Amino acid sequence: MIPKLSSKWPLALLMIALTVPNRQSYAQTGKAAKAVLVKSELIMDKPPFPSSHASSITELPNGRLLATWFGGTDEGNKDVCIWTSEKKDGKWAPPVQVADGIIDAGTRYPCWNPVLLTTATGKVLLFYKVGPRPSQWWGEMKYSTDNGQSWSKAEKLPEGILGPIKNKPIQLANGDILHPSSWESVKGKIWKIHVEKSDSTGHNWSKTEIDCGDYGVIQPSILTYPDGRLQMINRSLQKVIVQTWSDDNGKTWSPLTALHVKNPNSGIDGVTLKNGLQAMVYNPTVNSKNSDGRNVLNVAVSKDGENWTDVYELENVPKGEFSYPAIIQGKNGHLYITYTYHRRNVKFVELRLK
Repeated sequence: MIPKLSSKWPLALLMIALTVPNRQSYAQTGKAAKAVLVKSELIMDKPPFPSSHASSITELPNGRLLATWFGGTDEGNKDVCIWTSEKKDGKWAPPVQVADGIIDAGTRYPCWNPVLLTTATGKVLLFYKVGPRPSQWWGEMKYSTDNGQSWSKAEKLPEGILGPIKNKPIQLANGDILHPSSWESVKGKIWKIHVEKSDSTGHNWSKTEIDCGDYGVIQPSILTYPDGRLQMINRSLQKVIVQTWSDDNGKTWSPLTALHVKNPNSGIDGVTLKNGLQAMVYNPTVNSKNSDGRNVLNVAVSKDGENWTDVYELENVPKGEFSYPAIIQGKNGHLYITYTYHRRNVKFVELRLK
């Protein structure tokens, strides 16, 4: 309530009262969030390769942004490598190749699905996959201690460990890292999610299996809640987003259930915001004869992880592909989003919630 101007409220104090922000979160007040566009741009002016896909983004300790994706002649071709670009002074730098799938002089495989995480100590971890196809790939990791300017030698993850499959891990209070992961069968269409855990440096791994029931699910994204619960939202073969919950820091997970959110078997990503809301980027459509459903891309928010409301439309055209989004919240509270743009480039969007 705005106080009335009186002798008890001199003008200076009134101005302070009007400008002090309401520190209650959206989740507490129930007010609807709205998103305002701050920036929308392609990361590459002239891509040095014809195909780009599967981006990830992180905020560096110096406050700059670092994006990564895989690029080459086409997804699955042996020349596909991992690239990064840093945003500094308001401009994205030309892409730099930071990893490839070269095994030896006669053996080379494509790279896939890079994922970035800036840890609490400021180390930047880069996870990615190498192999002929998703059913036969393995996980590798590099790290940087100088804000992504240089990277360590590639480390192959332990047998049976894939690392985060598409979406960013989360770091727990004790420093351990939970990695949302999944597995695809060599034959048939069997998809299953699981969780992997490492220490704060990306070593000393363990794995938690999840009973997926009749669902075919991959590419989880982890959300957190004030009461300590974790939620994973997943891409599925059932053309809806599927969820599972944990109340013991990811040691066990509830049976999978479907959210009332359409999705055309396409990648999603989510993030827990400082104001208590959850945010998600997803394709809100179903595929049809004329489209695979990736021609529309939205941002939605939720207070409880169950009920989602669209707050911004990133893309909407009759034909095209806007897919595999990644989303984080910056120190300034803004949402930073990257996604595949027609398989030719990576688009960056900055939004402000109000």
